[in-house]
Amino acid sequence: MAKKRIVVLATGGTIAGVGEAGKDSGYVSGQISGEALVASVPELAEYADVVAEQVCNVNSDDITDKIWIALSRRIAELQEDDTVDGIVVTHGTDTMDETAYFVSLTVRCEKAVIFTGSMKPATAKNPDGPSNLLGAVRVAVGFAVDDDKPANKVWVYFAGELFDARGVQKCSASALNAMGVDAPGFGAVLNAPAERNFFDISCQECLPQVNIVYFNVDANPKVLKYAACVSDGLVVAGAGSGEFSLSWAEALREIDIPVVIASRTHHGVVTLNERLAPGCICAGTLPPQKAAVLLRLALTVTHKNAVIQKFFV
Repeated sequence: MAKKRIVVLATGGTIAGVGEAGKDSGYVSGQISGEALVASVPELAEYADVVAEQVCNVNSDDITDKIWIALSRRIAELQEDDTVDGIVVTHGTDTMDETAYFVSLTVRCEKAVIFTGSMKPATAKNPDGPSNLLGAVRVAVGFAVDDDKPANKVWVYFAGELFDARGVQKCSASALNAMGVDAPGFGAVLNAPAERNFFDISCQECLPQVNIVYFNVDANPKVLKYAACVSDGLVVAGAGSGEFSLSWAEALREIDIPVVIASRTHHGVVTLNERLAPGCICAGTLPPQKAAVLLRLALTVTHKNAVIQKFFV
């Protein structure tokens, strides 16, 4: 049987980071090309015909909406390419969950898209990038040959575990198994449902601006008013199930752009408190950063809160 052809789309991150030889810290992300990453893992050739393409080479904190759109379009093109059997995206871990979720919302996938990265740079004494890249390619090949493919098509492979794009988050700032759903390395669900929302971004060159405002004790409500001035929509990361002070509630009543209420706890279900946030949008189970992704895309369709809320159900 001929080997499956897997395309690695490289975007940078720690997996492409370079620093002092043997050190885990003090490195610069996004320094090694995708081709070099693939060449550094010769075992890949045992499982697939792997080719690399460079989408960008940045720290994932410098990912932009334009990079998202370019990546999404390239993945969509590869979905239509009969010579390609699967796609792996190398990405920094800081915002990997946001990019994976964006792709799941904007590409109709039949072939698996597997995101991966690392917590140590390529120059570390024992880098984790090579094993994660090898694992991601093996997963992509496995989905390509599996007759009983899962409904969900966009995944994050990390430290031996596989997480769906909607549920995954970076759960630890330092653990090698930093990605997870409920905790680092936990929450893998192979029967995750396919994302039901889809947004056509074929005519989009950029996305509406959405910022997240984090509530804390004595937080000045003026930050809401400022954030609203530089945003098309807001996400409030409230305490508990999306709670905040009465002074913030008063400030929100003066804001005339869509506002999504999420929780800074990052887990559980937000229940909208109509006393504090009448007419606002409930994030449901989405953490703030993913609520922001969904709101940005929803705003390409409508600015009506009632319609936007349906995307979050």
